[in-house]
Amino acid sequence: MGRSTFLGGIHTYEGKELTMDKPTTVLLPKGDLIFPLTQHIGAPAKPLVAVGDPVLVGQKIGEAASVISSNIISSVSGKVKAIEKRLTVSGTLVESIVIENDNEYKKVEGFGVERDYRKMSKAEIREAVREAGIVGLGGAGFPTDVKLTPKDESKIDYVIINGAECEPYLTSDYRMMIEEPEKIIGGLKIILSLFDKAKGIIAIEDNKPEAIQKFKELTSTEDNIEVQTLKTKYPQGGERQLVYVTTGRKLNSKKLPADVGCVVNNIATAAAVYMAVVKSTPLINRTITISGDAVNNPQNLNVPIGTNFSEIVEAAGGFKEQPQKLVFGGPMMGMAMYTYDLPVTKTTSALLAFLQDEAAVEESPCIHCGRCAEHCPLQLVPFQLEQVAAHNDEEKFVAFDGLECCGCGCCSYVCPAKRGLTQKIIQTKNGILAKRKNSHA
Repeated sequence: MGRSTFLGGIHTYEGKELTMDKPTTVLLPKGDLIFPLTQHIGAPAKPLVAVGDPVLVGQKIGEAASVISSNIISSVSGKVKAIEKRLTVSGTLVESIVIENDNEYKKVEGFGVERDYRKMSKAEIREAVREAGIVGLGGAGFPTDVKLTPKDESKIDYVIINGAECEPYLTSDYRMMIEEPEKIIGGLKIILSLFDKAKGIIAIEDNKPEAIQKFKELTSTEDNIEVQTLKTKYPQGGERQLVYVTTGRKLNSKKLPADVGCVVNNIATAAAVYMAVVKSTPLINRTITISGDAVNNPQNLNVPIGTNFSEIVEAAGGFKEQPQKLVFGGPMMGMAMYTYDLPVTKTTSALLAFLQDEAAVEESPCIHCGRCAEHCPLQLVPFQLEQVAAHNDEEKFVAFDGLECCGCGCCSYVCPAKRGLTQKIIQTKNGILAKRKNSHA
């Protein structure tokens, strides 16, 4: 079976005390909402509306363009104001549907109708998940219906629900575990119904004792669901680390969890599956954390997807003073941006605002201390990878397993010379993968 942790990794300042005990509050935005047609891995969705069209909450406004794609559902009622390129938290301009909010939140017919998943076929459950536009809400954004449809469902032994939330500052998943555990367990039961011999594992780090206790109580009579307590360490919630510590099975960049008999879903994804299948409610909301030392009132908010972050900042009482750094997502793997005039998307988990940019320091030469290799959760040698990357030696980069890097940031975090190891390694990795993709196109 599994282990409580993995080799390598780091212990960071958690920052979770700023928001973990603050109940989630609902924010209904007043301004325009923006729906990028790319909020997932795969092909952009195709718009189903035109400028001037009326729209309702729960209406499909973007349709999945291929198997690896995802529907976009309106979280607001109003009128389509524009279809144009807008800046997103990824730092890219993406074709987006802009909806003028009428502040009435009128819903489509059938929204919220109760269903009994036990009376639905596996195909009907998977179709409900696909129609709801659900993707991996832990950050990757892989279409969930595809993940729930492996080549051979009989080979799936474990459905793992990721409750680690190992990134510093983030507490939105934790609040969902405290406030809505029944939805998460309900989603897990629905997913388990798709795999006849699978057992469920709810994996939670040991810095969340209240959540662990709650889930153990609620699953005490479930024979095929186990709550596993994991050691608090970053990146415990990484897919490869999570599969290893819960099942003892090993993944690499060439394998998916399904290749080792596992399906992995985030806490929020499981809850979204429950809402889609049982409550006929598509993915239209996200619970996010707004935190950091620049924020007047750090908190957790449940917001409609498409909400502008400027309204979220206002709801959090604004900033104490102009932040020196804005990060969307966690501080380790999130995206630093220069503006918060951006929309919440399906994969948005947080906005962090800091008074100081601690990463803005001058690099010094590598002292070959070996800390980066000691803490790498994949047992790579980052300083070696950085050197071959600097010399554009792609052959050696591949030979040294550079393509296995998951971009967790542990090496940069522990480097006493403050070298941007992760960024350089990932840039080289992405360049090699892009060349390979183009050569096969």
